[in-house]
Amino acid sequence: MTPPARIDHTDARLLLALAAHPRATAVALAEQAGVSRNTVRSRLTALEGSRAVESFDRRVSPAALGYPLAAYVTAHVVQRRLDEVATALGAVPEVLEVHGLTGESDLLVHVVATDADDLYRVAGRLLAVPGVERTQTALVMRRLVGYRLTPLLQRAAARRHG
Repeated sequence: MTPPARIDHTDARLLLALAAHPRATAVALAEQAGVSRNTVRSRLTALEGSRAVESFDRRVSPAALGYPLAAYVTAHVVQRRLDEVATALGAVPEVLEVHGLTGESDLLVHVVATDADDLYRVAGRLLAVPGVERTQTALVMRRLVGYRLTPLLQRAAARRHG
């Protein structure tokens, strides 16, 4: 899998402007980032094409969709079935993301549910995936620091390569 393109200071300024004003026009973004409108369009197209910019759906709250409960499930899997397990987990709508891990557990699965009974159902569905040997579920009580990239974008925007 090819890694995403590296974001330079111009890309970072553009992404900071976009993060601050997601519905801004190319002209407004160009003004905020200090580049031309054509540069905005070409840079955004390149960032999207290189996978440096991920999907819009990361900004939608699962709670707003009726899934206020979040949990992390660690899973131990049969190694030779890892790809099959990942595909099966990707087919579960309540699975937001899956990470392969080093250490005692093989996978970290971020899930959401409507309530405790629904979480029990989701956890059971994960455990029923062929190749999953055992799971452990930890309920998210409160998010203390949400997903964020602004501090890293600010650092990248301030860095100039010369």
